Amino acid sequence: MVEQAVYENGLRRDANYDTYQVLRREMMLQVTVSIVESGAPMGGVGEPGLPGVTGAVVNAVAALPGVRARSLPLANMQLSGA
Repeated sequence: MVEQAVYENGLRRDANYDTYQVLRREMMLQVTVSIVESGAPMGGVGEPGLPGVTGAVVNAVAALPGVRARSLPLANMQLSGA
């Protein structure tokens, strides 16, 4: 079973996600998205979940070499002489 949180002795078994089985595209059911006109002011459909993504990715990347990114794109990070 995928995407399942398994606990043993009160702790998450997949705490560091190195053995966590992620749901892959070929395993997913078909999803149909319908946008319904409501008359409300126009706004984003999928954007509300995006603001936290950049910070999470930058923090994860910074944890790898121990260097904090100060600008985007991350491809320009200086990993030596921080």
